[in-house]
Amino acid sequence: MENYIESLNWRYATKKYDPSKKVSAQYLETLKEAVQLSVSSMGLQPYRILIIENPEVRQKLKAAGYNQDGITESSQLFVFAYEKNVNEKHVDAYIENISKVREVEKDSLKPFEDMVNGFINNQTEEGKNTWAAKQTYIALSTLINTAALLKIDATPMEGFNAQQFDEILGLDKLGLSTAVIAAVGYRHEEDGFQHFKKVRKPQNELFITI
Repeated sequence: MENYIESLNWRYATKKYDPSKKVSAQYLETLKEAVQLSVSSMGLQPYRILIIENPEVRQKLKAAGYNQDGITESSQLFVFAYEKNVNEKHVDAYIENISKVREVEKDSLKPFEDMVNGFINNQTEEGKNTWAAKQTYIALSTLINTAALLKIDATPMEGFNAQQFDEILGLDKLGLSTAVIAAVGYRHEEDGFQHFKKVRKPQNELFITI
């Protein structure tokens, strides 16, 4: 646990990346597995994650991301895209996966399937999209915290044109839309922000025990 807290103190939203340093294939797989195992409401995971390495694509995304250098200078760019208008087809695919992985009859999962569909069908399309987009932030947090444990830098970003991202990446055809992005890689020695003390609310102002 000490190592975990130490890692959280070590991390910061890196402003300048060293483009010569790349995340190893082994560590990238660890990040992917951690995000795959991330908490998700009802386990549905109503999102997909794109890992962008192609320099030409990243250059286009940089223009749509208000020219933030981390988009092109980091080792990889993670794009968290939520499933638009989640419906019973998404739920059915999820139930099929549960049945296969746990080796149980699909019919035995009917009560759970009805519960999930009840939740989904009781929302407007806007409500479902908002809910799905929020789920991506949980996965994003898993990525950032896992990266910190591996001493990999990560920078979450909301400053970008989501519509342009969707167009560049062809997400509309996949029924997806960009929610949040994160650069991962290694801090440049010239990034002065790494030397700043971390500023957070003191616990007596942050927590309320009832």
